[in-house]
Amino acid sequence: MTAAENVCYTLINVPMDSEPPSEISLKNDLEKGDVKSKTEALKKVIIMILNGEKLPGLLMTIIRFVLPLQDHTIKKLLLVFWEIVPKTTPDGRLLHEMILVCDAYRKDLQHPNEFIRGSTLRFLCKLKEAELLEPLMPAIRACLEHRHSYVRRNAVLAIYTIYRNFEHLIPDAPELIHDFLVNEKDASCKRNAFMMLIHADQDRALDYLSTCIDQVQTFGDILQLVIVELIYKVCHANPSERARFIRCIYNLLQSSSPAVKYEAAGTLVTLSSAPTAIKAAAQCYIDLIIKESDNNVKLIVLDRLIELKEHPAHERVLQDLVMDILRVLSTPDLEVRKKTLQLALDLVSSRNVEELVIVLKKEVIKTNNVSEHEDTDKYRQLLVRTLHSCSVRFPDMAANVIPVLMEFLSDNNEAAAADVLEFVREAIQRFDNLRMLIVEKMLEVFHAIKSVKIYRGALWILGEYCSTKEDIQSVMTEVRRSLGEKLVTEMGTYATQSALSSSRPTKKEEERPPLRGFLLDGDFFVAASLATTLTKIALRYVALVQEKKKQNSFVAEAMLLMATILHLGKSSLPKKPITDDDEDQFQLSLLAAMGNTQRKEAADPLASKLNKVTQLTGFSDPVYAEAYVHVNQYDIVLDVLVVNQTSDTLQNCTLELATLGDLKLVEKPSPLTLAPHDFANIKANVKVASTENGIIFGNIVYDVSGAASDRNCVVLSDIHIDIMDYIQPATCTDAEFRQMWAEFEWENKVTVNTNIIDLNDYLQHILKSTNMKCLTPEKALSGYCGFMAANLYARSIFGEDALANVSIEKPIQQGPEAPVTGHIRIRAKSQGMALSLGDKINLSQKKTSI
Repeated sequence: MTAAENVCYTLINVPMDSEPPSEISLKNDLEKGDVKSKTEALKKVIIMILNGEKLPGLLMTIIRFVLPLQDHTIKKLLLVFWEIVPKTTPDGRLLHEMILVCDAYRKDLQHPNEFIRGSTLRFLCKLKEAELLEPLMPAIRACLEHRHSYVRRNAVLAIYTIYRNFEHLIPDAPELIHDFLVNEKDASCKRNAFMMLIHADQDRALDYLSTCIDQVQTFGDILQLVIVELIYKVCHANPSERARFIRCIYNLLQSSSPAVKYEAAGTLVTLSSAPTAIKAAAQCYIDLIIKESDNNVKLIVLDRLIELKEHPAHERVLQDLVMDILRVLSTPDLEVRKKTLQLALDLVSSRNVEELVIVLKKEVIKTNNVSEHEDTDKYRQLLVRTLHSCSVRFPDMAANVIPVLMEFLSDNNEAAAADVLEFVREAIQRFDNLRMLIVEKMLEVFHAIKSVKIYRGALWILGEYCSTKEDIQSVMTEVRRSLGEKLVTEMGTYATQSALSSSRPTKKEEERPPLRGFLLDGDFFVAASLATTLTKIALRYVALVQEKKKQNSFVAEAMLLMATILHLGKSSLPKKPITDDDEDQFQLSLLAAMGNTQRKEAADPLASKLNKVTQLTGFSDPVYAEAYVHVNQYDIVLDVLVVNQTSDTLQNCTLELATLGDLKLVEKPSPLTLAPHDFANIKANVKVASTENGIIFGNIVYDVSGAASDRNCVVLSDIHIDIMDYIQPATCTDAEFRQMWAEFEWENKVTVNTNIIDLNDYLQHILKSTNMKCLTPEKALSGYCGFMAANLYARSIFGEDALANVSIEKPIQQGPEAPVTGHIRIRAKSQGMALSLGDKINLSQKKTSI
């Protein structure tokens, strides 16, 4: 074994930019230089040996001129040198010079300086030569009785290593260390000695522990950790010992050391599944989380609690500690709070949900009283989502939660307000008995909403769920309040007061009613939402109130508001004019309010079925072939039927295939022999790599038995692999859809070109043809208003997302038989996906509705 192949335990940084010195100059420095020169020369020797150099001529020089020196730096370097230098001859015998080294280290083991003794003992742990260690054994034993703890604890380590590697050198080591442990007072020495007994003689370690088990709490934390380790090992190896030591583990839960408490709690959980043990361990974990300042520690201990919860038998115990777990919310770190809330939500039951909701409501209110901070807003969102989940799981709590949360609809942080709005929308749909409460509260906070997105959501809720005459009138009152003074004069002309001017002072801008501010800023999308809401409540009011005069008055006011906003949008007062889409929405709403909308029952969608059998050759060809294409996730299996239509025997009949696109033929089909008018099936596997259209093409070659001509060939028709075989309907939230729509860079806009005359028929036809799922709720698509917009989503088996937005309309002015018009926008992450899906829609949409 060369020097370069020797095992090295010490890594030293080596500068590579300097020239290695010669052996002669090093020898000269080691012999005649001062202490500083010898130190530098010794460092260079160590580096050269580590780099694989052999310097046998310097060994005796170092022994004669460097080893006797008492300088501490040189002594430290010599420890490294003797660790790495080859100590044996090529035939494996110990070098004679090492006897001198051994004597030097025997003297160092008797040195009056305790640090030289201790570092020498540590060095001896790395030696693998028993011949070197044997003469040093008496001196090592003597170090166990040294006055200084540094020497004693390193002596224990040295004895343990030597006993493990060369037991014959010190066969009585366990007994020696046991006696040492009984009389030792220093914690670090006791820890090392006890650790050795655990690994060398576990019975002696247990005997010692039995004699002092009542004093374990008084030991140092390093010894307590080792005791926990021993108990864990013993009880797992011999479960009958659990009763003997479990009380000790209980006592260690009260240790002053967090590390000991953590290990003791973990050991207690593995030793006992009794409810008292689980509760004690969980309580210990909770105390650690609260008292420890390091967030990493908090997260690690929280993970242990979560692991406890995963065990069905332990979950019941932890449910009683939910309120203690919520004390962790006093930690300002968001990640800790997030895990704590999730854990509490998983553990909540009907017994403690009321207390949980009270605590969470207090936390929500607290977030209003602290200075604005990014984490404060995120924490508020977490609390809102947790209360949301509690209300869904325990409907009785919703009535207590909703009034508190709805105050946050007017929050400056749009994300927190959006979470509350989502919760309110779900609650009003789920809980019929709470609808009046939610509508009442919504009307209270409506004028204070600051975000246009939240305003639109609130308008939808009010328009959808206001069902009494009083609520409908209240909505109209709030709308008037949000708009402020009329935007047109009684004569129908535009008001030109400075109140409407966009160049008003900042203070005045702040005093503008919210909806008026949105409109003057050019945001007419919220106005389109308002128009829809006004139409809904107007039609509902007509159904509720029998007096014709009141009906006409209410509808007229709604139409006046819509017409006024429409006029404003076309004027020069807003920062941006109204868009064509929003204008169309207003006109439709006005038509609906006047009762001029047309309705038509949806027809059955066209049903189409893909034919899986493809004819590959003609009936007059000598070999007829057809294939059944079976798509199985990432594989395409071609089951090809080959028929010999001749009276000859066809030999080496081979199906040769090639692919175009992201398709790969797994293996070449084996040749076969076909008797006259015989048939056979050949299977071929094709791997698919991505979602795009692919083509498989090829031919069949064969030899005719007894003929002298060249091989015959029949060219096959192409097999087109349809993208629809890989696409599956999928669902995602509105937020995820919008995020993907913004991120995906490939868009394919397909113009609608069809004979289908019904909007819903066309949508169903597209869904059937593309395997996509409509994300727009069916309720939103019901009815008839002359236009339709829907979001579609699908996901390929390769994890690729496909988004589509269908915007279609029925041109009423062209008559009832006019076909649907509009366009479909497709977005995908890859170009192939977007183009292939567009081609599929173009191909299928031309089919006439049945």
